[in-house]
Amino acid sequence: MDTDRLPGCYRHPDRDTGIRCTRCERPICPECMISASVGFQCPDCVRAGSGTGHSPAANAPRTLAGGVVAADPHLLTKTLIGINVAVFLAALAAPALAVRLALLGRYVEFLGAPVEGVSTGEYYRLLTSVFLHTEWWHVISNMIGLWVIGGPLEAALGRSRYLAVYLLSGLGGSALVYLLTEPYAATLGASGAVFGLLGATVVLARRLRYEMRPVITMVVLMLVLTFVPLGGHFTVSWQAHVGGLITGALVGLGMLTPATGRNRTVIQGVTCAGVFLLAAAVILLRTAELT
Repeated sequence: MDTDRLPGCYRHPDRDTGIRCTRCERPICPECMISASVGFQCPDCVRAGSGTGHSPAANAPRTLAGGVVAADPHLLTKTLIGINVAVFLAALAAPALAVRLALLGRYVEFLGAPVEGVSTGEYYRLLTSVFLHTEWWHVISNMIGLWVIGGPLEAALGRSRYLAVYLLSGLGGSALVYLLTEPYAATLGASGAVFGLLGATVVLARRLRYEMRPVITMVVLMLVLTFVPLGGHFTVSWQAHVGGLITGALVGLGMLTPATGRNRTVIQGVTCAGVFLLAAAVILLRTAELT
């Protein structure tokens, strides 16, 4: 018997955890952690203490990052998957849509007509390309990654903070692609955002004092696969993967900083604003080079 193994969450026995409820001392996983004035409490203890006379807002269950605990902690992940699949199907039905949404630095000719790019003011491409796929295996692999990595992270952060990590990671990956790749080459896919969720997951595991080797192994494996030539007409964008990973880790650090109340909200807001401005600076720098 392995005596060094961490106990399992009292609601999810298959999830090892080193965190315990400050009231009943039962082990709790990130999905069951609810921020309290000191440490974390389990959902049962929060419900038991809901009649203490405090305001509903004060008694609202909170995630590890301070977000409100939702009835369905994976709803936003499901919604993002639905959006990606819907855009994929729309692009299959109308190939011209893919050209309008893909990340393209400078215009190219498509069906005899010029298509503008980011450098001519179509900055929306930096985010629309994150939801675009044109191959079925590409969208399936990215959506599996989004579900496996994103679901637990959404439960730990809360919806709004999780969405901030996803969108900023996608933007960060696109910014690095725009900076370092050939401006006439189209780039698309959610992998930059998924890598960002992975970067934030590393920060989460560190915050919860989990065994880091499995998480680091996953990061290394995914990066190795990023740089392995696949052949054919498809090329993996290492710029999107690396840019997303770094961005997600930076945003995750801000989201999971050990702070409470207003201080935590300020730190999270400043972090998101800082990362956005850094990405914007990279984008404007590249635009100046191309115009």
